[in-house]
Amino acid sequence: QLQLVESGGGLVQSGTSLRLSCAAHGFTAADYTIGWFRQAPGKEREGISYITSSNYTYYKDSVKGRFTISRDNAKNTVYLQMKSLQPEDTARYLCAARYDDSSWYSHWGQGTQVIVSS
Repeated sequence: QLQLVESGGGLVQSGTSLRLSCAAHGFTAADYTIGWFRQAPGKEREGISYITSSNYTYYKDSVKGRFTISRDNAKNTVYLQMKSLQPEDTARYLCAARYDDSSWYSHWGQGTQVIVSS
């Protein structure tokens, strides 16, 4: 069964860091583009970063310079290192997988909650 499992969320103070993990099960994450999304209460889900199978990376402007996406193929896991967290980063963070040449994310995790207090 193809599955993505996020972890690493929590309650942190403004200005601190967190690293989120997205572990793939039942498929090889290195063969896919893995994206990170977030959804805050009352807001639409937004894509904030992705990494392709060739390790091209993309960041939304709101997180560029603060967040870093990376892979550990040996662990079949993608990470999102988040620095200088702000209250507006509070959201449920989800990862998803798609083929490089598709815009459709076919597999989604359940998400991990990040709360940033001021």
